[in-house]
Amino acid sequence: MDEHSLLTLGQHLQTLRKAQGFSLSQLASAAGIAKSNLCRLEQGNGNPTLDTIWRLAVQLNVPFGTLVAPISVPLGEEGVQVQLIDQGKDTPQVDAYWMRCAPNTLRHAEAHTPGTLETLTLISGWLEVGPEGATTPLTPGESVTFSADQPHLYRTHTDEATLLLTVTYGQKGTRS
Repeated sequence: MDEHSLLTLGQHLQTLRKAQGFSLSQLASAAGIAKSNLCRLEQGNGNPTLDTIWRLAVQLNVPFGTLVAPISVPLGEEGVQVQLIDQGKDTPQVDAYWMRCAPNTLRHAEAHTPGTLETLTLISGWLEVGPEGATTPLTPGESVTFSADQPHLYRTHTDEATLLLTVTYGQKGTRS
């Protein structure tokens, strides 16, 4: 993530944290990260993983897209890039993302808030996706919906995969 995006994310994170009355220590502990790492992140330093950003969003009880909305560049790590396209304003909360997975990528994603669903439509490449132990292979034009409130994975083979991803949040992930 570039310097401007890190600073933007940090300021937005701090604003959300303070608005909900969390101290640095409380949020860091709840999200399972070091207080020093959260402090650096809020100052626009560090290099947060997608899982760290997800954990912070869960603890702040906001959709992932709400936390990353001010960032206009794709977020990425280990062969995966994600960029928010749009956020719905209704209930349930639905976020739409563009996602790219590099060749030979295996990404393990942590469980999201209870009741969260992911729906993916593969645009190009080949992708295996879903809850660990119950994945579905996709070819271009195919879609799948699965419960994302359990650990899940994204796996490519020798080609890059691009897809559209919608996240429909369960009770805890709705907007406040």
